[in-house]
Amino acid sequence: MTCAPARRITGLAAARVRARVPVRIARAGRSQRAASAELVTFRGLTDGREHLACVWQPLPAVPLVRVHSECLTGDVFGSLRCDCGPQLDEAVEVLSGTGGILLYLRQEGRGIGLYNKLDAYLLQDRGADTYTANRLLGRGEDERDYLPAAQMLLGLGAREIHLITNNPEKVGQLERYGVTVRSVRPTRVHVNPHNQNYLKAKGTIARHRLDGVTRDATAACKGTA
Repeated sequence: MTCAPARRITGLAAARVRARVPVRIARAGRSQRAASAELVTFRGLTDGREHLACVWQPLPAVPLVRVHSECLTGDVFGSLRCDCGPQLDEAVEVLSGTGGILLYLRQEGRGIGLYNKLDAYLLQDRGADTYTANRLLGRGEDERDYLPAAQMLLGLGAREIHLITNNPEKVGQLERYGVTVRSVRPTRVHVNPHNQNYLKAKGTIARHRLDGVTRDATAACKGTA
């Protein structure tokens, strides 16, 4: 998939690298072997949050990139209500094997914060979808801003990228902020019995791509299995 160009914002200030810290990374409980990487911190991010990049070498001239928003419940505790943890595992596996960049953005709950996200879970248990639940709390359906991600990429010298995502909003925002998305590589759709309605809402409301899965899983995401 090649992305259509978006209207660009010119003159965006790149973030400045603050520190590069070597680490050995392997997702707990996974078969992945530990791989050497760097955790990179930044100065000059517009929102002032402590976002970071994880960089695996060798880094191609046009690197493969995953922009991943923080999800404590999925990334850390393995919650089955979403697909965030498995998407993070997939990104680490792919990028540690090929070289690339993982941007880890501190935008919990699509930008509404951890406590609000948990409140939204209660509303979802009463029948609201994940986007309607945010609105019922007086928040936006998706409040994430990928301007800091663009600043981080520019600070790393990555003005052109290949992007791992199912979310067209990420592509549009990065392009608007001056990062050329050469191609999009969809993630697998990590469906389970507990996140089917969540994935259905992502596909029908936010237009996330839900292809590249087995027939049964696709049916489940559409609520027909």
